[in-house]
Amino acid sequence: MSYQNIKTEVTGAVGIATLNRPEALNALNTPLLNELADALEAWDRDDKVRCMIVTGSDRAFAAGADIKEMQPKTYSQMYRENLYGDQFDRIARVKKPIIAAVAGHALGGGCELALVCDFIIAAETAKFGQPEITLGIMPGLGGSQRLTRIIGKSKAMDMCLTGRMMDAAEAESCGLAARVVPAELLMDEALKAAGKIAAQSSPAAQMVKEAVNRALETSLAEGLHFERRLFHAMFATADQKEGMAAFAEKRKPAFKGE
Repeated sequence: MSYQNIKTEVTGAVGIATLNRPEALNALNTPLLNELADALEAWDRDDKVRCMIVTGSDRAFAAGADIKEMQPKTYSQMYRENLYGDQFDRIARVKKPIIAAVAGHALGGGCELALVCDFIIAAETAKFGQPEITLGIMPGLGGSQRLTRIIGKSKAMDMCLTGRMMDAAEAESCGLAARVVPAELLMDEALKAAGKIAAQSSPAAQMVKEAVNRALETSLAEGLHFERRLFHAMFATADQKEGMAAFAEKRKPAFKGE
């Protein structure tokens, strides 16, 4: 498909979506988010793609949501249109793993977009923030919810109430970023991680994603029960038979995603 606000490519079994509004520092608007959700959903249906990367530019992953699009909206319009919310919900429902490769600014909606991905690999130049309060509003796409679950109440309150930015080192130390790498190695490292995921059993990877996400949404007892049932279900897959046979035979497994 041809897109105007993102660039897409597939490398091996990895789909890469690059936000492409350089004149606006990749600010998120409706056309961009529609295209991004469309691309990720298409890869989710494509058996040849087993992992995805969302990234931006060296200067900005995404500097926020498009203020020009939001500013004239009324309460009634925001409520009825659910501005940006439908697209974020679509991205959250993608079953295959999504890595956010973040360099430069990931602010407001940009930080929330990184959060809706499954984990973040950050360049040393990355800056995260929820500065909505400086505009007289608050986060509306997960910044008060996903962020709090990941970094805890105190740091989330600090970011959302003061609007301060968090650098890459702090983001890694508090669990927001999974790892930090030199800026010039960001995509190499993201592709290595995505390639390693893509080489695994696709059903197993999707079940892992589902189980880890469930941990944020339920009690420990319910989460353990859910994990156990998925673990048992994996023994109905051909990939489980192949993986354990390959281990016993001291060879590399040939997973087929079945």
